[in-house]
Order: sequence, then structure tokens, then C-alpha cells
Amino acid sequence: MALFYVARYPGPEAAEPAQAEAEAGGRARALLERLQRRAREREQQRRQQEPASPSAIAEAAGKRRRRPRRRRHGSSAAPGSPDALRRKRRKAASGDADAESSDEAPEESSVGAEEKIREEAAEAPEGNPEEKASGPPAHALVLGGFERRKAPKVQPLLPTWLAEPSWVGKKVTEHLVPIQDIPEVHPDLQRKLRAQGISSYFPVQAAVIPALLESAAGGFLVGRGGFRPRDLCVSAPTGSGKTLAFVIPVVQTLLHRVVCRIRALVVLPTKELAQQVNRVFNIYTDATPLRVALVTGQKSLAKEQESLVQKSADGYRCLADIVVATPGRLVDHIDQTAGFSLQQLRFLVIDEADRMVDSMHQSWLPRVVAAAFQSQGPADPCALLQRGPLRAVTAASTWAPQMPLQKLLFSATLTQNPEKLQQLALHQPRLFSAGLESRGLEGTGDDVAGDMGGKYAFPEGLAHHYVPCSLSTKPLAVLHLVLTMRFSRVLCFTNSRENSHRLFLLVQAFGGVSVAEFSSRHGPGQRKRTLKKFEQGKIQLLVSTDATARGIDVQGVELVLNYDAPQYARTYVHRVGRTARAGRAGQAFTLLLRVQERRFLRMLAGAGVLELRRHEIPGELLQPLVPCYEMALAQLEKTVRVRSLQGLGAGPGPPAHTGCAP
Repeated sequence: MALFYVARYPGPEAAEPAQAEAEAGGRARALLERLQRRAREREQQRRQQEPASPSAIAEAAGKRRRRPRRRRHGSSAAPGSPDALRRKRRKAASGDADAESSDEAPEESSVGAEEKIREEAAEAPEGNPEEKASGPPAHALVLGGFERRKAPKVQPLLPTWLAEPSWVGKKVTEHLVPIQDIPEVHPDLQRKLRAQGISSYFPVQAAVIPALLESAAGGFLVGRGGFRPRDLCVSAPTGSGKTLAFVIPVVQTLLHRVVCRIRALVVLPTKELAQQVNRVFNIYTDATPLRVALVTGQKSLAKEQESLVQKSADGYRCLADIVVATPGRLVDHIDQTAGFSLQQLRFLVIDEADRMVDSMHQSWLPRVVAAAFQSQGPADPCALLQRGPLRAVTAASTWAPQMPLQKLLFSATLTQNPEKLQQLALHQPRLFSAGLESRGLEGTGDDVAGDMGGKYAFPEGLAHHYVPCSLSTKPLAVLHLVLTMRFSRVLCFTNSRENSHRLFLLVQAFGGVSVAEFSSRHGPGQRKRTLKKFEQGKIQLLVSTDATARGIDVQGVELVLNYDAPQYARTYVHRVGRTARAGRAGQAFTLLLRVQERRFLRMLAGAGVLELRRHEIPGELLQPLVPCYEMALAQLEKTVRVRSLQGLGAGPGPPAHTGCAP
């Protein structure tokens, strides 16, 4: 028979061990009586459903007559009397009938159940008496058991190139490689490096530059041995020299070109980052025949077309060897610029690759790849090295070598999700990583899950802090940190341009701090001028959105403030990466509300931050700033009200200075 047992949680009133044993015996006897009673009831129901026969009626009557006698403790009949002999014969006859008509013996099963229950009660471990008394039989179905259990962690199966990368040192100050130790670099480029004050390569540069030069050892027209070179992916901390790691090999490979064609294309997510990379290329292509074009939309489409192609009597002549572009503007030129051809493209460099992968919905990469491969065969029979359409690699398809197209991916937070990387259609990729060797797969769902090694690598000289505060004291905390630490360049990040603008107006009304705003509220020209003043030290506090968090190299940033806590670990990595660059020291402070602390600490632990210090700001230190702060708030409210009445909103114009700052 089936027994069901419901697990109950014992209450605080636990019985003493002596009482527990008595209760255990009582419970066992009560359970045995219930079992016997249920067995008898089922037997009676079964017999009632059967057709009544004379023998069955007589047998039932005999049993009814025998049961009262069986319960008596004594009998007046002597053992050898006729009554005793008749009872003995009736008992034998009823026993045979029971054996023929019944499939189970209730009393025998009851006795077996009683012995089993007593054995389980004796074998129960010492502990809570309530649990010992109510323990289920071995054959019972237990309902309950709702305790929490930690689910086993699933170990993903990574492709070989992701699971076994080429590890490089992330301590840029301890693993420097002198320039002369990499003789593959052209002497002219070595002289330009020394002229820029560079005497050693960082670890990432020392690993990536020789690998790229080796893949281009046969020149830029054909791959080594006639085969297509492997694509490279580089994941290294911010400020580790990733830009120079692709600038030097690209420039050296194209030094000996004869005809000007677009051989290298560098795609970046923001205009400011594209301008920065363009400046680096101009430094190392100076006094060479190579020409660099910047395509970001800061100029009109016609002006940019003049720097890319020139119309001649026999068609169009290309004017650029290297193009630095943003995705949207690049697609505009592919569609609208006559003579703009990527069929001779040798290098496709994707900087900040994780963000570029996230923007794949713009379909810029398929457009670039389609433009780089001919849709039809070459018209010129002598054009042997032009690329044809992509097809399966066979003996027939490799008889004529084609110009290779090599993709180079660089990022501080390069994803390890194979699904996302599959969109890039990489060819036999090779990964250079500056993370820990115990690092595992990046979380495909939640951006904060990680392993003991952490998902990302941070600069060695960076110190992480967080400041617990309330919503009303956040501006006071920013003013306190800026005024007391007295750093010459402080970069403050917010999550929206509205928060950035309000904080800028408030600090400007407070006074005592030279402050500027950097967001999409301003045009490219004004943002460029603001960055230049910030680099020169004319601006102490730059309040910005995440527009400057990606790749912008501002010299001398000593402190990064997160006014609004970042929602994702990648955002935090790129924000704090604006300081502690190239082996220097830097500090990062994040202002946290009480409800944000737990999630933020867990996120940074998964990202790989080994030490996060708590920085308390006592209320008595903020009290001297309160009078001026309240006056600034009143002035800001008045300014916003006036502008709203004029229909202008809280525009970029500065409010009247209160002059009350210390």
C-alpha cells in the first residue's frame, strides 16, 4: 500500500529526549492501529462487492461468531472437550478459506509494518525529537523538502582560440620591452617613436606588433604563402597602448605602396575617438607618401568627398590610403560617393569592438564586406590579385591568390560570447588577452556574473573607492571631493545629459571651481575646444556623459567621479579607464545610494576589482558648504524658471555667479 508523509518543520517547543522516546512509541502504535483498521475496512468493502454465496455467508457468520471469543483472555472449555475440538475444526476450515479467497494477510502486513516503523525509529539519528518521532517510512512518498540548494554552475565549452588565448602581461610598468628588441619595426618608425618620447613598448604592443608584421611578411598584396592571414582580437586594459599596436604595423606594411588605394579602414564608435586615432596616424605617416582621411560627419559630405576621391579624365583617382571613420558616415560614402572603392582593402580595424558589435543592427559591417569583395569577376584580365566573391575553399579556388582582408579587433572589454563574435565572421582568429589565466566566459545574460578571476582587467595604478550618501547630499559630496583633494583635472560622469547639465549649472552657481560640460548638447567644434582646455588645465572639473568614456586619452586626469553609478560593469571599466593610463596612478570614486550598494559591490567583484574601499564623508565636513549650496540652488531654480518662461529651457548659458564659494 502507498503511504504519504508530509515533511513538517519542527517548532521551537522541542520535547526532552525521555519524552521523545515515549512519544515515538505512541506514534508507532497509533500508526499501526490505523493501518490495521484501514486494512479491515478495505477487506470488508471488497467482500461486500462480491456476489453473496452460501459458503461465504456461512464463513462471514463464523468469523463474526469467532471474533468475540478471540478477544477473550481466557476460556472455560477444557483442551480436550468437544467444544474445543469443534472450535479447532472451524478455525482450520476458516483458515483454508481465507488462504483461497484473500491475496494478502492484513495482520501479517500490520506486524511487518510495526517492526519496520520500530526499526526506523531506532535507527533515526540523534537530534530534534520532533523530527525523530515524525520520520517517514522508507517506502513513503515525502512531500515537502523546500530548502534552498545552490544550483551547479554550468561550465561553457569555448572555441579553442577563446579558451587558449595568447596571454600578455597587464602590468605595463613591469613588462616593458625596449624598442631595439623588436627589430622587425622599420628604422624610420623607430626614430619617430623615440622622437615622441617612447623608448619601450608596452606588453600588448610587444606581443601584437610582431604578430601583425609576420602576417604581412609577404607584402600587402598577398598573404604569407598565398594563404589568408588570421584575424586578431586584442583584449587589454584601458591605457595599455592598443592604438599604437595597430598603427605601427599598418603604416609599415603600406610604406612601399605604389598606387594610392584605400588599404586600411579604421572604424570607431565616436567622433572624438576617431579624431584621436587620426592624430596618431598623422604623426607616423608624416614624411611618407601615405595619406590619411577622417570621415566622421563633422564636415559636409562634399568636403569629405574631396579628401577621398578626385575626378579625372579617365575616371576617379583615390586620394587616401588610410581612412578613419565612424559607421554611419562610412555607409553614407559607400552609397553616395562615386569612385569610393574598398576592393583593395587590406586591413579592417575595429576599435572598441564590444560597442561596435552592439551596434551591428546598423548593418555597417555587411556593407563594408560587400564593398570589399567584387560582386562580379574582374574586367581586367591582368588584375589577378583582386578579390572575388566569398566561396568555399577548394583546390580550384586557391589556384590564383587573392588580396587578403585581415580584421583586427581591439577593446578593453572584448566579449567572449561566441554568438556575438560570430557576427564578425572572423577567419581563424587569434586572441591576445591581458586578463588572468583563470578567467572564464563572459556572462551571456546578466552583465555582472563572473568567476574568481574577474571578467575584465584594470590598470594597476588605479585605486577604487565608493562613497555612501543620500540623494540630497550627492552634489555636496562632489564639491567636497573636488575642493579638498585639489586635483587639477577631475572628470565627473553622469548617466544622462540632463543630469550632466544640471550638475554643471549647480557647480557653476556655487563658484570656486572652473567647470565645463561635455555632452551631446554641444556641437563637435565646441566639444573639441572644451577637451583642449581641459587638457591644458584651464578647466578643473569636466562634467560629462559617457561620450568621453570610450577611448578618449586626456592627459593628466587624476580623479574620476561617478556622480551616477554605472549600470553595467563595462561602463564602469571605460569610465575609470580615463585615469591611471600608461602606468600612472589614478583614483576613482563612485557615489552610491544605500539601495545601490549591494548590487554595485557584487557587480565590481564579478568584474575583477580586487579591492574596493569605503570612503565615508562625515556630515560635519559638509556643513560649511551648506549655506553657499542653498544659495546656488535658489539661483539655479530662478535661472531655470526664467528660461522656461522664455521657452528656452535650461540652456547652456551660465547663471549669475553667487560668489559665495570658499
